[in-house]
Amino acid sequence: MAFDQKVLVVDDEADIVRLLQTVLIKEGIDQVYTAGTAEAAWGEFQKWQPDLVILDIMLPDGEGYEVCKKIRSVSNVPIFFLSAKTEEIDKILGFAGGDDYITKPFSPKEVAYRIKARFRRPDITELADKPNRVMKKGPFELDEEKVELKKNGKVIPLKPKELGLLTLLLKHPGQIISKESLYDQVWGEEFFGFDNTVMVHIRRLREKIEEDPSNPRYLLTVKGLGYKLVVEDE
Repeated sequence: MAFDQKVLVVDDEADIVRLLQTVLIKEGIDQVYTAGTAEAAWGEFQKWQPDLVILDIMLPDGEGYEVCKKIRSVSNVPIFFLSAKTEEIDKILGFAGGDDYITKPFSPKEVAYRIKARFRRPDITELADKPNRVMKKGPFELDEEKVELKKNGKVIPLKPKELGLLTLLLKHPGQIISKESLYDQVWGEEFFGFDNTVMVHIRRLREKIEEDPSNPRYLLTVKGLGYKLVVEDE
């Protein structure tokens, strides 16, 4: 199966770039562009407008975080960080707006599978094409056309995956949703046990919607099962 989407691979290790490019092309993703520096990455992104970016954190002329910030200023395309095991996951996923992370060393086939799975499914955060309606649950109000969340009338800025998580939870108030289901529906990929990815985004979401994130009132953890959103009118 061929894919029309474009992927940008950014890493200063030529062997990694060649390996990923070869495997992705073999798996049907034949529009693979590459860069080895932060400057080149930004230039290639502007030139090709890729649909997904694989971005190394450490680059010769700067950090991948800074490239991610630039991309996020103009686009919400998925960004998968390449990271060493010593990197802090909170920083990887939250500092600059990354969507997920791939730990070195990695399986190129698994990376290809995750990218293809992401391309096969629409992002839950792509709400602009849905009917114009406002969903109200408790103090929360989600305008699906504007892609805007309000709590008690005040706009709360959310990153794409945070918005995706809350949208899913708002549509199923009081219902326990497993980590596997959240990852599958929000990230558009099969769950491979990436508990930290979901946990980090849930924690950051709590920091934005809860008065006391350490003692959440709305977004609750159900130990061993998943998460649920508790609102007054459920």
